[in-house]
Amino acid sequence: LIGWMWESSRLTHFVIHTGKKPFTCTECGKGFAQKNYLVSHMKIHTGEKPFTCTECGKCFAQKNYLVAHMKIHTGEKPFTCTECGKGFAQKNYLVSHMKIHTGEKPFTCTACGKGFAQKNYLVSHMKIHTGEKPFTCTECGKGFIQKRSLVSHMKIHTGEKPFTCTECGKGFAQKNDLVSHMKIHTGEKPFTCTNHLLSHARVHTGEKPFTCTECGKPFSQKSHLLSHKKVHTGEKSFVCAECGKNFAQKSHLLRHERVHTGEKPFTCPDCGKRFCQKMSLLSHHKSHTGDKPFTCMECGERFSLNSTLNKHRKLHVGVKSYTCSECGKSFFQKFNLLSHERIHTGEKPFTCTKCGKSFSRKFNLFSHERVHTGEKPFPCTECGESFSWKNQLLIHQKIHTGEEPYTCSECGESFLMKRSFLKHQKIHVHQ
Repeated sequence: LIGWMWESSRLTHFVIHTGKKPFTCTECGKGFAQKNYLVSHMKIHTGEKPFTCTECGKCFAQKNYLVAHMKIHTGEKPFTCTECGKGFAQKNYLVSHMKIHTGEKPFTCTACGKGFAQKNYLVSHMKIHTGEKPFTCTECGKGFIQKRSLVSHMKIHTGEKPFTCTECGKGFAQKNDLVSHMKIHTGEKPFTCTNHLLSHARVHTGEKPFTCTECGKPFSQKSHLLSHKKVHTGEKSFVCAECGKNFAQKSHLLRHERVHTGEKPFTCPDCGKRFCQKMSLLSHHKSHTGDKPFTCMECGERFSLNSTLNKHRKLHVGVKSYTCSECGKSFFQKFNLLSHERIHTGEKPFTCTKCGKSFSRKFNLFSHERVHTGEKPFPCTECGESFSWKNQLLIHQKIHTGEEPYTCSECGESFLMKRSFLKHQKIHVHQ
């Protein structure tokens, strides 16, 4: 009996070398070397999932899938990377991870030649070329290349915040946001090694021992220098799966992805307005505090942000570096050129999730959204009445100043608003 079993195993194994696949699926025609592989495969078509997790109730078509899944609950990670010591629950995860150290990218895009460490990354990337967006939001119809982008986006509509802090009850849409928040309560500072302490000490000493050999710019941390060097090399290794845009740093990619998901994790404690980026929140918060620490040396105008001051300075210099290739009009800022070019292309990439109306500029979308939210961020300092838009406030303020800037040349009558002035002029035309 043992001899027969050995011979059977030998014959089964030999099929691997011959490439013969005698067992064929009647549903899709796929061939298999062994009958048990076919039986396991057939469950994809029947939907049968006989193996159930006793912890969470999730079902699986194959027993080995259940065994691998159970490690999530036990926390077992038996497969360890020999390079960095990171542990993994499954061997294939370790094999995939090892490519980070080896730099191996065996899966190449036939359209642009870009290489990928994993096949699923290539499959996702190919959708950029095909334009395929198989995951569609049932609320607003927006399409996504990746399922995780859709899942993240859906929380905008549902308001779902499934991750709750057990200390204070605050809810979060994403698990990583909760993990970061919990450190406020625990006081946890997980990076306690000597290297991190020395790195932190440079904040106080101002020491910058790492210098760029290309431009001489110094940095306090080696990681900052390595990140900076990509400016010179042009390396942008982090790619957005939705639109294909490349980024030099992972943090920049994560920040950019919020453009697609619509996620706004940063909330103003004064008015509740939400933002995609922390910098945008900090900038907005100065509208409440009135803080404007950056002053133009030419005209004395003050600004909340240094970047806004730098843009303003170009007005004095008169340099318009960005020119439209269609009509030749020039602009001080690249952002204004890109916005202007949409006049020629007709592109309106910013869509209101409430009514579907599209806009060529993000600012116009934000302004429009106040129609739905009822937000009135511009209060009159004289009487306290608030307005949705700044131009409404400016018109209203003329009531207090008594200003009537539009004067009829025919009869001398003055008007507060331009539309009233134009309407009045028609009286003289008909006379």
